[in-house]
Formats: sequence, structure tokens, C-alpha cells
Amino acid sequence: MIDFHCHIDLYPDPTKILEEVDSHKTYVLAVTTTPKAWRGTRKLVGDRKRVRVALGLHPEVVAQRHAEVALLCGLLPEARYVGEIGLDGSPAHRDALSIQREVFNRILGACSVHGGRIMTIHSRGAASLVLDALESHPHAGVPILHWFSGSARELERAKNLGCWFSVGPAMLRSQRGRELTSMMPFDRLLTETDAPFARDGDQPLMPWQAYDCLPELSKLSSLDIKTLARQIKENLRMLPTALQARVAI
Repeated sequence: MIDFHCHIDLYPDPTKILEEVDSHKTYVLAVTTTPKAWRGTRKLVGDRKRVRVALGLHPEVVAQRHAEVALLCGLLPEARYVGEIGLDGSPAHRDALSIQREVFNRILGACSVHGGRIMTIHSRGAASLVLDALESHPHAGVPILHWFSGSARELERAKNLGCWFSVGPAMLRSQRGRELTSMMPFDRLLTETDAPFARDGDQPLMPWQAYDCLPELSKLSSLDIKTLARQIKENLRMLPTALQARVAI
């Protein structure tokens, strides 16, 4: 099982979740919302072979914590994965888009300088602006658009820019989410939960529930569940190769 976007450190008991991740043999990318949280999450994760920690500065906190972009850029040499980063144009955060764009472009530029990174990117209400930034920084690395909610035209542009996508059970509950997912390239698709924000009823989703979306993905792709699981695992395995190809262009 693969959960490529999960906020492990924001569960009430992260250590217990990590122990269960081990028992379920789940591959997890633990994203962080601030660079200050990155070191603590790395310490929490320890030497687990199936869990990686991404260095992030979430757009929802950029208005208050934009000065931490300097810390993020300073830590980049130690981080293979970057996220959660991006832009948020929803009503609650639209007024901060100018500083968000400044921070996002600085992060992408730093990723380019350091040879590119695998990035998990937030684009709610700002897909075109995110794609503009990625187009301006073609050597920043592999952009994986998490829980993409833009238009069909923006999705087509993202595909043409070589973006990857991560989807999960919560996204596929909506007709809109299913429609967008059906248009995504399945050889550039990964599974996620976005937990503990995404929920299953009254409870947060767990990392090992990322594959709960496979039955719906099977309907959208005409691939059986076992074939889909193999494809997603192969996609994860190919990410380093995809990174090398992008930074070599």
C-alpha cells in the first residue's frame, strides 16, 4: 500500500500510527506544513525504510510564516522530498496569494539549484498559478499535484507539463473528483489519504486506507484492482528515474 501524502505528525498519537504503518507494510510520504516541523518528524519516523519525510511550507500558513522559507531553502540539501508546498486561492487565503507566489517561486528556484526534488503540491483554487510557476521552473523536479481540483483544461495543461497526480478515497467520493481522475495518466498516478484532514465518517483516514480508492479507480480505468496496485507500485519505483529525466532536460 502507498500513501504518498499524509500528515503523520498531525495525528493525536503519531507514534502509534507509525507502528501500525509498519504492521501494514505501508509506504508513506509524511508531508510537513512548516520546515520547523521537518526535523521533528524525521526524528519521529526514525530509520523506517517505508516512510519518507517531505520538507514543507503549506500555503495556508505562508501569510504568518513566510519568513521560514529561508529555513526551508537552507534544509533542502538534506531533503529528497519537498511538500506540502504550493498555492491556495480559496476565499480564506486568497488575500495572501501575492506572498504565497513569492514563497512558492523561491522554493521552486531553490529546488532547481539543488538538482531538483520530488514535490507534492497543493493547488486548491490556484491551479493555473501553480502551473505558471512550474512552467517558469522546469528543472525544479517532479511535481505531484495532490488532490487536484482544477478545471479539465488546467488538468490537460498539467499533463502536458509532465505533472504527476495523487488521489485518495476522499477525493473519489465526489463526481467531480472522479471525472478529473478519469482524465489523469495512470502511469503518473499515486495514491494518498491527506489524513488526518481527510476522514472516513467521524474518524480520520489511516495511511493503510489509501488503497480504499482502488475499486473506484478500477471503474474509471477499466483495469482490475491487482493490475492497478502493481501499476501504482511501479509508478512509485519510477519516481527517481522521472526526476533524473526532468532535471536533465
